[in-house]
Amino acid sequence: MIQYLRDWFWTYVWKPLPDIPFGDWAESVIDWARREWNPFFEGTNTFLETLHTGLSDALLWLPSGLMVIIFAGIAWLAKGGRLAALVGVGMFVAAWTPYWEETMESLAMVLIATVIATALAIPLGILAAENRLASTIARPILDFMQTLPQFVYLLPVVMLWGIGVTPGIIATIIFCMPPGVRLTELGIRQVDHEVVEAGQAFGASPAKILAGIKLPLALPTIAAGLNQVIMLALSMVVIAGMVGGGGLGGVIVSALGRVEIAKGFNAGLAVVVLAVFLDRVMQGLADRTPVARAARLAA
Repeated sequence: MIQYLRDWFWTYVWKPLPDIPFGDWAESVIDWARREWNPFFEGTNTFLETLHTGLSDALLWLPSGLMVIIFAGIAWLAKGGRLAALVGVGMFVAAWTPYWEETMESLAMVLIATVIATALAIPLGILAAENRLASTIARPILDFMQTLPQFVYLLPVVMLWGIGVTPGIIATIIFCMPPGVRLTELGIRQVDHEVVEAGQAFGASPAKILAGIKLPLALPTIAAGLNQVIMLALSMVVIAGMVGGGGLGGVIVSALGRVEIAKGFNAGLAVVVLAVFLDRVMQGLADRTPVARAARLAA
């Protein structure tokens, strides 16, 4: 009986339903965008490629040994000697591999994507925190962006921008933005209402309250969001090697395709070193904010 009902359903109910041409619609939209907005895509491609090339050349301008010292110095300023020693050793190991140039190219991609994503995420987070309608609209969009698999981001950007560094950077920006927006909104909403009311009692305008009270108090939470942005950017930059993004991602993709264990291990080691450097330095900077110092003294 169950088999009969199942056959009847598939024969007379499901199969007669028409196929909805979602793929054809999407292809039409992509073709229209490339045709009508071609100057925008060409300009974006030129700008991001030039920016990436310039930053990569700047990172590679000095010898790798001197750059190792500079990275260790940045770590020392951020969190002290212990982190400086860890970063120094890690960067020395990365410089010792054959892929120091690719490491700097990946770092350049991460920095560019992080700066652009942060410049977009913080204003959107502020808007969502200050406007209930904006928060309601942003929440499902951010949920969709965070649940979408990483590889899916690559398909539309490759269709619009082609193969190369630009689609990798754009996919990285889109993928790593949600934590920045969410934690900016969360940090502002968590500010004590009594502090805000005190500012209002002294006659401060909403803009001054935002800039002088809410943002400084929300800074540790915003910094935690930026840390997540950086880590997601690094993971996406590696995957962007599949679309010609270059850097360590290209080395890892090549190693996987040819099953070259030594090549993949060296590139993976450099990725780990970059992740430790970026994560710990960002944490160190977050711990240096006035609110974080006050919380440690209160504890």
